[in-house]
Amino acid sequence: MSFILPPPSRIYLLRHASANWPGPGERDFDRALSEQGYAEAEFVAERAFERDYRPQRVLSSTARRCRETADAVARSLSGMDIEFNYIDALYNAPLDTYVELLKASAPAQSVMMIGHNPAMEELLHLLAGEEALARSIPQGYPPAGLAVLDATGAATGWTLVDFLQA
Repeated sequence: MSFILPPPSRIYLLRHASANWPGPGERDFDRALSEQGYAEAEFVAERAFERDYRPQRVLSSTARRCRETADAVARSLSGMDIEFNYIDALYNAPLDTYVELLKASAPAQSVMMIGHNPAMEELLHLLAGEEALARSIPQGYPPAGLAVLDATGAATGWTLVDFLQA
């Protein structure tokens, strides 16, 4: 698997916020954010806005918890020209799917992915490396965790510049 080369020059990886456990007969795909999850999503979206993190394009899983997390991002960035794409293939997808979708996002200069673990953690590991992963998320990728990566221009391609969490 090859690395993602710019563009984009900035990648935001946002894991969906905390979700309710599925109710009787409810599909995992349809799980909504919990009350805590709504607060997490709003908090991280607002902190990202305060730090001037503004993606040109958002690629989100169509799972309900990801769409609801994307709604918080959209509210914090209202009035800005940001393209939101909801992609079925991100639900329960392997790392390769996330990588291919990022590669296909060019020519956007900054892209946010809103998705699921374990693919989000695996993608951060692929792009930023083991040391950055261990330093930023030693306990694993938290719900509503937002990794901010910038292109380095080097062969390895990416450096983790920030990690926000609720």
